Amino acid sequence: MYRLAVFVLLLTMLACSAKPVEDLPKTKYTNQELGQLLVIGFRGTEINSESKIVQDFKEYNLGGVILFDYDIESDTYGRNITDANQLLRLSSALVANSQTPPIISIDQEGGQVSRLKEQYGFPLTRTADYLGNIDNEDSTRHYARSMAQEFMVVGVNTNFAPVVDVNLNPDNPVIAGYGRSFSSDPDKVVEHVGYVLDEFDKEGILSVLKHFPGHGSSTENSHLGAPDVTDTWDSSELIPYKRLFSERKINAVMTTHIYNANIDSVWPAALSENTIQGLLRDSLGFKGVVFSGDMQMEAIRSDYDLETIVEQALNAGVDILIFGNNSMYEDDIAERAITIMQKGIAEGRISEERVDSALARVGRLKKEVIEDLCTCLTF
Repeated sequence: MYRLAVFVLLLTMLACSAKPVEDLPKTKYTNQELGQLLVIGFRGTEINSESKIVQDFKEYNLGGVILFDYDIESDTYGRNITDANQLLRLSSALVANSQTPPIISIDQEGGQVSRLKEQYGFPLTRTADYLGNIDNEDSTRHYARSMAQEFMVVGVNTNFAPVVDVNLNPDNPVIAGYGRSFSSDPDKVVEHVGYVLDEFDKEGILSVLKHFPGHGSSTENSHLGAPDVTDTWDSSELIPYKRLFSERKINAVMTTHIYNANIDSVWPAALSENTIQGLLRDSLGFKGVVFSGDMQMEAIRSDYDLETIVEQALNAGVDILIFGNNSMYEDDIAERAITIMQKGIAEGRISEERVDSALARVGRLKKEVIEDLCTCLTF
């Protein structure tokens, strides 16, 4: 009898200590609203109702996806992209399974950093370095126009490019090493970036300038760790942003994972309020959407847990967090990130003001840029 009483008592204690999901702290935001602040990578060249990414769209109303042709973790090609017809079908299916117009994004800079490659039947591209050295407006416009028109053909609406980094370090392994910068002259960078933006704007494709506040002087690869540019970064790396912000409407910027103690002695750029809210928004006057870099890159995940990454990025001023699911694959990353958001907001660690601002900016961006392109895929 005594044992039975103890057993019943233990069950009662366990029942009281267990916290059902519905009893977790509530906020004024639904999961579907917070899902708009996420862009997620996934595996597969086609999707159906059983696909995890489709389930995530249904459950969390994701802001969008990022597509790759190469899967780093498995060291295989054909992850999301094999040819133009397949990619158009995939883009159309993503739109059909989304509650709101989704961001469908890739990195298409030209040259080595291209997801739409020649071997898949896509047009030839050139690196920024190649075009900057030629320094011919017609050439830059030609290749940019070809890329932008291909985006329209395959239903991709967002390009994480052009790169506006100033090529200050010719030995930079991740910028100069891949020919990703137009020039060491910031004015020339502005000229050629302007040509690229013109051609993508004509097709209505969203261009995302990167890597703020400048990656051109780094000596390390941010895919392997957070480069410390404290002693190498130069204010000339901001010139392209200053000029482009003043001369045209820039809808979106991507941060990088560099560390610069002169700007923020604690946090790398993507987690830094001094960098994003202070420098980018307050000093330079940028009012568009801020995308994080990939939050699963070694530069971030080796030093910070997911809770810190999500909370700090949002509070710093990031509007959309990217989890590429490529350098590592986490099937439940959307659920985990949104749970962290809800908990952080409920407990006061994530600013509601920041979340409100992010949702408003993302909503405007989708209405002004993304919506029309997605509508084209529904017919």
